[in-house]
Amino acid sequence: MKRFVIFMFFCFTLTVVIQAQVKFAVIPDSPRPGDPVTIGTDAAASEALLFVNGKEVAKAKTFSVPAEGSQRGFTAAILAVPSTANPGNAVIRLNNERGAVVCEIPVTIAPREFRSETITLTPALTSLVSEPDPQKTAESNRLWQILITTGNQVYHSGTFVLPVTSTRRTSQFGTRRVNEYSDGRKVTSIHAGVDFGIPTGSQVGACGAGRVILSRMRIVTGNSIIIEHAPGVYSIYYHLDSVIAQEGAMVRAGEVIGLSGSTGFSTGPHLHWELRISTENTDPDVFVARPVLDKDLIISRLYN
Repeated sequence: MKRFVIFMFFCFTLTVVIQAQVKFAVIPDSPRPGDPVTIGTDAAASEALLFVNGKEVAKAKTFSVPAEGSQRGFTAAILAVPSTANPGNAVIRLNNERGAVVCEIPVTIAPREFRSETITLTPALTSLVSEPDPQKTAESNRLWQILITTGNQVYHSGTFVLPVTSTRRTSQFGTRRVNEYSDGRKVTSIHAGVDFGIPTGSQVGACGAGRVILSRMRIVTGNSIIIEHAPGVYSIYYHLDSVIAQEGAMVRAGEVIGLSGSTGFSTGPHLHWELRISTENTDPDVFVARPVLDKDLIISRLYN
């Protein structure tokens, strides 16, 4: 029994030492609800999980960032804090491929307030979103299959550019909405992206370099384009009047991919611009302000 206790103490001590040796970088240190979080580590982790009040609220697979010249490589993950997350203490847990904990990283979720708005729908729009349709179901399933797919290519690591030149915004990310149906029902939702109020036919550019995963007409979102920028990171462009970039094409940041419009579930000409990270909608403006994958900053925190 005494030998067993000594052995268990040794294993516990060894575990603590191994965890203490794991190096990591988290950007930003105090994310807000709706913010993307970039993680770098020198450990052999396979997934990153975010826990708030002990509950898992987000998860992302890791990917390898290889060494370049004299610059060392690392393991990275990009996840998103749900816009519904409560502010306060949280934990990012890195697991290995066996599901064992590599390390736990304490973070603080900063407070954030979101706007609210009420949208009155016409009978046609009410019917569009509320009536069952096998085609809508098939399109939703296809979208979900795209969003749950995590590749291994980083097509864009720098900052994003805005998809349009107009600064007029008709709805912000995370806005709490009440949709008033024409039959009197009221349905709440959270706006998953940013709406730019622009005339039909305005040029829409890719916010970053990447591969076009979807470019087609959908019932609810109209002419739609989805671009993959990094593992689990997708930008989305809805309600286009027409699409230019075709599925499978590689595009550059700022390259025109379509023309704005008012197709699908839309109350007027605009562009809906959205960012999804490991299925979670996140604030696309954050990556306009800072890089998607700041290699220099991560490496400086890991190895300096």
